[in-house]
Amino acid sequence: MTLKALLISFVLMGTSVSAWAQSTPSVKGEVKKVDMSAGKMTLQHGAIPNLDMSAMTMVFKAADPAMLKSVKAGDKVKFTAERVNGQLTVTTIHKAK
Repeated sequence: MTLKALLISFVLMGTSVSAWAQSTPSVKGEVKKVDMSAGKMTLQHGAIPNLDMSAMTMVFKAADPAMLKSVKAGDKVKFTAERVNGQLTVTTIHKAK
């Protein structure tokens, strides 16, 4: 299921997207690499409870390629990640304050 299809199904079920996003924990991390051509980024991150993942450095797909333009290697970030179509995917990201 694509992210778009997932969001549409939440709306049709009466679940707000914002409520869904709030239930996905935000994780602190640091951008290690951005690969625009592959649509991916490498993040060093803390534990991601919803993915049952401990702290490590991993490559994630960007849910929206525009996300990749908002960060660069060395940036401290907060992000959410989900498994979308079997791929670890960053669904939101912003620079940490």
